[in-house]
Amino acid sequence: MKVVCFGELMLRLAPNGYYRFFQNDQMQATFGGGEANVAVSLANYGIDSTYVTKLPKHAIGQGAVDSLRYFGVDTSKIVRGGDRVGIYFLEKGASQRGSVCIYDRAHSAISEAKREDFDWDTILDGADWFHFTGITPALGKNVAEICLDACKAAKAKGVTVSCDLNYRGKLWTREEARAAMTELCQYVDVCISNEEDAKDVFGIEAEGTDITGGKLNHEGYKSVAKQLADKFGFSKVAITLRSSISASDNDWAGMLYDGENYCFSKTYHLHIVDRVGGGDSFGGGLIYSLLSGKTTQQAIEFAVAASALKHSVEGDYNRVSVSEVEKLAGGDGSGRVQR
Repeated sequence: MKVVCFGELMLRLAPNGYYRFFQNDQMQATFGGGEANVAVSLANYGIDSTYVTKLPKHAIGQGAVDSLRYFGVDTSKIVRGGDRVGIYFLEKGASQRGSVCIYDRAHSAISEAKREDFDWDTILDGADWFHFTGITPALGKNVAEICLDACKAAKAKGVTVSCDLNYRGKLWTREEARAAMTELCQYVDVCISNEEDAKDVFGIEAEGTDITGGKLNHEGYKSVAKQLADKFGFSKVAITLRSSISASDNDWAGMLYDGENYCFSKTYHLHIVDRVGGGDSFGGGLIYSLLSGKTTQQAIEFAVAASALKHSVEGDYNRVSVSEVEKLAGGDGSGRVQR
């Protein structure tokens, strides 16, 4: 099985541990990005994973490429050019202090890419699945057009398309997001959303839910999934369900709707080490599960377990194996030492 992911790979600069910005004079430099995080998860699960983006030829761009190669992601379709690697600064929250994310991504190589940079017929040759997120078309009208080219090429080749809505208010308005995503979602088979994205992008809201107060209404999420599926013809809609108790402690679950069944996962209580990439690890687990032929219930259990484990891992990338995820999904969440 071959999965192609398309998006922006960024340099992440973060203070050590849970320090505030410039509490000391050190920052950790790693790489990450929505679709890249999915590509790494899939490679870790043994899937033939290809990542597509545009990065400069200089040493920082090469470092970004090498971070993917380390996990066995195919980087041969990455276009080289441009001047900048996008950066984001992350201050991890703890207890009642929330995390802070500051973007410095204007004029990054991918944001200034041209449609002719990508030959999607060649890139998608032999692919079974194509994945992108709502972050990528938000980078600019040109990138939205590249996404549309990719989706059309995928459909012409019979490739399954998935999209994580991932609304980012710092990148575009709700009106801009709705216009672009309404067009792109015509080509999407599997939609991934959370308790806020469906509302922000399409105005579809779960009734009787208070995510701040930790109250989730399952019937409301069933309605959201069905409305999304009916509007766009999605074959499956996955929704992550997060109850935020504090920056350090969340309850985490998910739902998968397959057009007939609404399957809810078990709920995990998470004590968070690093939540960035949590949704992407859910997406990677979901794609792996569906490609592996798991049932709807098995697929949502695997995806949620994979994401639960990611919250214990530093950095954007989820460094876990299929066996570790299946062990947790099977009920072993004791955290006992493995000898």
